Amino acid sequence: MNHGEAKRVSLFGRIFLLNALVLVAAAALLVFGPATVSTPALLGEVLVLAAGLAVMLIANAVLIRVGLAPLGRLTRAMTTIDLLKPGPRLTTRGHGEIAELITTFNSMIDRLEAERGFSAARALSAQEAERRRVAQELHDEVGQSLTAVLLGLKRVADQSPPEVREELLQAQETTRSTLDEIRRIARRLRPGVLEELGLVSALKALTAEIGLPVRQSFDRNLPALDAETELVVYRVAQEGLTNTVRHAAADAVELSLRARSSKVELLLRDNGRGIGEASEGAGIRGMRERALLVGAELSVGSAPQGGTEVRLVVRG
Repeated sequence: MNHGEAKRVSLFGRIFLLNALVLVAAAALLVFGPATVSTPALLGEVLVLAAGLAVMLIANAVLIRVGLAPLGRLTRAMTTIDLLKPGPRLTTRGHGEIAELITTFNSMIDRLEAERGFSAARALSAQEAERRRVAQELHDEVGQSLTAVLLGLKRVADQSPPEVREELLQAQETTRSTLDEIRRIARRLRPGVLEELGLVSALKALTAEIGLPVRQSFDRNLPALDAETELVVYRVAQEGLTNTVRHAAADAVELSLRARSSKVELLLRDNGRGIGEASEGAGIRGMRERALLVGAELSVGSAPQGGTEVRLVVRG
């Protein structure tokens, strides 16, 4: 039987052949060996037969275990696979149906990752479009309306008697604060500074809004990134800083953007409580989806000195 024919032998056929081989060997020993069985069987003969049976069972178990070992690897891979964390594919070992099963599994994971990437790209594109629309409406409609209210309050306050002027000035200040907050929200929804001034300026503006001291480090002459990749870097930094403010209980943050040969590395660290064994939430999984869109490498874990570290490496 050549190698091509061996690959076509079914799983049932191989197990049957293994068992047949063991039974033929046992029958040959009984026929041609010196051992005999009396009636009734003597104790020594029973012991010899028991020992032979034990050897047969052990040999059979070892052979089947070796033959089915690739299925164990496949089962472990199926229970641990995560489409947001691409890894190496299973090596096709074994013959026949097992090899075909592993090959089919690898092809299925390739298709699922491609389909997930396509679906994620469409969803994130729609999300960014919706963010731009909402930001535009906040800026153009709500912002302009509040600006008109602010001017009206000022005009009325200037013409009002002193006893009501103070209240009008307070209402004017509240309206001004609300307008500033709406503008801040609009900037987070649609980072205009990213399109106008570039990634480094956008990250500096982002860190200025979080309310924590941030140690910043940005390399000069970073490799050029396309607009989609820059947006991914910005959104990962934004989500990481948001998680730090909401969950980390940190009082210091480090943010750096460095050149690594033809790649760019974003590093975000805090000195908070860290993520420990907590499962990844929607924010981190969203970062992973964005990283996959541009073929970037993302790692989220504990920082060397405690706290949380987010590292994103993108191609320039």
